[in-house]
Amino acid sequence: QAQLVESGGGLVQPGGSLRLSCVVSGFTLANYPIGWFRQAPGKEREGVACTSSTDGSTWYTDSVKGRFTISRDNGQNTVYLEMTSLKPEDTAVYYCALQGPPIRIGACPQSAYAYAYWGQGTQVTVSS
Repeated sequence: QAQLVESGGGLVQPGGSLRLSCVVSGFTLANYPIGWFRQAPGKEREGVACTSSTDGSTWYTDSVKGRFTISRDNGQNTVYLEMTSLKPEDTAVYYCALQGPPIRIGACPQSAYAYAYWGQGTQVTVSS
């Protein structure tokens, strides 16, 4: 059974930066796609970014392209989300999610329904 633990959230002013981390245990991160999702109050959970396990490809939702960067350190079983030029509309609880077995090849899935294992979330608040 996988466990995912996020950290790095907090309060930041508009234009600021944060780096979220997600440590995975129970599975070898190198074998599976992993993604970041977020949910703002009163809104549905949305995909932010994901990274494939096999071809190194990544995906970003349009609203964060050029500002956010997803990366993985397979040796540390950790995935990161580097967030820059933060905006108030980025305020949300951010979750990391692991697709899990079986091992798949190709691009990472963008839909939350494809991910079986989730962290507890970390709050990101962008406000002056």
